[in-house]
Amino acid sequence: MRDALVDDAFVVPEVFVGDGFRLELLGPQHNEADHAAWMSSIEHIRSTPGFGRGWPPAAGMTPAQNLADLESHAERSARRVDFAYSVIEDVTGDVIGCVYLKPAVAQGEVDVSSWVSAARAELDGPLTHVVAAWLREAWPFRAVHYTLR
Repeated sequence: MRDALVDDAFVVPEVFVGDGFRLELLGPQHNEADHAAWMSSIEHIRSTPGFGRGWPPAAGMTPAQNLADLESHAERSARRVDFAYSVIEDVTGDVIGCVYLKPAVAQGEVDVSSWVSAARAELDGPLTHVVAAWLREAWPFRAVHYTLR
């Protein structure tokens, strides 16, 4: 089993507030809104850097399948193996995307990917820049690998 992405001494942020959005650790409580966000944007997400190799599935998933996926994300976050955050718009409270933190090949480094819904495509670039800065400033990674847009 791979080591944790961050050690036990690091307090993992459950929420991060950006400009016009916030990140919340992804979990079952986001199922309905998360499912709606990505199901409406499959082609858009698959064209986003870091996606298109199997996720999201072209045929989508049922809400029950999505719930199982979110439970898996929450469990992996609890074990500190990797982390997934739901991107939530401040004004509407809608889920508009996700950010994923996964171990890089080198210890102490992180691979990051994110998507936003097709309806909020204009936030893709700003999200990557804000999240990259947050990860460099607030997390204990030696290097952050994230395609800025």
